[in-house]
Amino acid sequence: MCLAIPGRLVDTFEESGLKMGKVDFGGVKRKVCLEHVPHAERGCFVLVHVGFALSVVDEEEARRTLDVLRELDAIEEALG
Repeated sequence: MCLAIPGRLVDTFEESGLKMGKVDFGGVKRKVCLEHVPHAERGCFVLVHVGFALSVVDEEEARRTLDVLRELDAIEEALG
């Protein structure tokens, strides 16, 4: 199973001929390849899997996904 995490794109730049970006995942910022989403712009939300942005999602969808992930974490903690 693969899991893509939504994050907000805070900066874009080019590195070695590739479109790259800095993505904020709730305070943790990571460098991400944007080649699969060349239309992504600063401020939008992207779904990221292993360092690659796979799609652009709206803020509402990103928040719903993050809420579900938090719920899963809470369930896992409760189950021990």
